[in-house]
This record gives sequence, structure tokens and C-alpha cells, in this order.
Amino acid sequence: MTGDVQRGAYLARASGCIACHTNFEDGGAPLAGGAPLETPFGVFYPPNITTDPEHGIGDWNLSDFAMTVRQGVSPDGEPLFPAFTYPFYADFSDQDVADMWAAFQTVAPVTNPAPPHDVGFPFNQRWGLKLWRALFMHDPQTEPVEGKSVDWNRGRQLVRGAAHCGACHTGRNLAGGRMPDAVFAGNDDLPGGNKAPSILSDDLADRGWTVANLSYALQSGVTPSGDVFGGSMGEVVQNGTRFLSKSDLKAMAIYLLDSDVPEGRALAGTPSIGKTID
Repeated sequence: MTGDVQRGAYLARASGCIACHTNFEDGGAPLAGGAPLETPFGVFYPPNITTDPEHGIGDWNLSDFAMTVRQGVSPDGEPLFPAFTYPFYADFSDQDVADMWAAFQTVAPVTNPAPPHDVGFPFNQRWGLKLWRALFMHDPQTEPVEGKSVDWNRGRQLVRGAAHCGACHTGRNLAGGRMPDAVFAGNDDLPGGNKAPSILSDDLADRGWTVANLSYALQSGVTPSGDVFGGSMGEVVQNGTRFLSKSDLKAMAIYLLDSDVPEGRALAGTPSIGKTID
């Protein structure tokens, strides 16, 4: 399958690959990894995902990449720590993955390895991740819903999938699993001491968010009060959502302001995440 580099680069931005795998604070090269992610379980360091064959993913193939992105399993069969947001990418189509792979092949190799994770016992025992996956991996629910608009469904696909908004805006239990009954309800215990407010539709409306000002904020980082997003949300905008098309940002805002999924069957098939790029 032939990948589209432009669409793959767009999807990589939407998915936070550059934001997470680049150590901007220390002047790191794009996608070379190393930015520390401090959690209650230890410090995780996103790996180098440049084309370097020794320290990056230069010796991978498309199948290796697909398994890692959609299943959270490394080419040698090891389950990856869920600090990597692979559960949100499970519905990526084969074309989505091929596009991303094509884009990653254009990244210059960086020979520096990312630091090893600093995770203590028992959380450093990868065999335990198999149990974690069985208990806490959930379908990302990105499939289109019958009876909803094209924009609403596109927004759902982005918010629940690539943009992985629920990774930060959903509370977690003591094992680090997202709580299904707290989706989008906010999280006061993010890595680095950050907090993520509720992005439930009613709460957003109560705080004065509209489709127009929310889509603008996701592009500019400027809130309706004239303030700017700080902390981790500021980084999300700076390194991710500001690169999305106006139509996709509007779709995300439409979905977030009406995010209660109605009763009804999902439409057949999962569309490509890059389908509506403009």
C-alpha cells in the first residue's frame, strides 16, 4: 500500500507525535524523543522515532509500525507502556498507517538514544501490562454515528481518536486506567502537576465556549477572555492543533459541544482519518 506523505504528516501532527517525541525544552531534534513525562509510576521518556536504524525506527517495516501504533506492541512482541496513547489509535485504517509511515520515512535520522524509562518495581514489569490491557483498554469509539452530521462525526473521529482528548481530560484510577464513567469530566492529576478541566458539553457551554471561539482557541491558543492556554494544553495547541485545518477544528468544536452519543448503530466502515484534509 502506497502512503501519502502529506496526509501522514497531517495525521502525525493531529496525533501528537511531534509534540510528545520532541524534547523542545532542551532543543532536541524533531521526533528524537527524550522529553520526560513524570507520572505517579515513574518517569517515562518517549523514544527516538527518527529513521536512525539503531536508536530510532529505521530498521522497522510497515507491519512493525502498524502493530506499534494500533496495538501498542513493539516489533519484538513487547507490550508498550500506556504512557504511549496507542489505545486512541486502534481504529486507524490501513491507509492512515501507511500515510504516517510514508511521512516518517522523510524524517532525518538522529543518532542519540532517548533515556531509558525510570520506572520502579512493580510497574517496570512488562508482563503486568498484559493484565492492564485486558482491564483498561477500551475501544476509542471513533466510528461515525447514524443521524449525526458529517462535521459532528468528523469531530468525534478526531476528538476520540487521533487528537486523544480523553487521554488528559478523563480521570484515571490507581492503576492508571481511564475511568469509563468519567470520560471528558476532567483530570486534576496530570503529569507534571498539570490539570485538565472538564470538556463535557454542558460544562463547556457554561464556561462560555461556542463553536466559533473553541475552534479559534484550538488554532490560536487564545481563550474568549483574551487569556491564553498554558501548561500542557498550550503545548497541545503549539505543537499540534494549530496545524489542523479550519474545517477539522470546527468539527472538533461541534462534537465537543454536543458530545453525548445518541442511541443508534454506528455506520458501517471506519473512514480514513485523513479523508477530509483541506
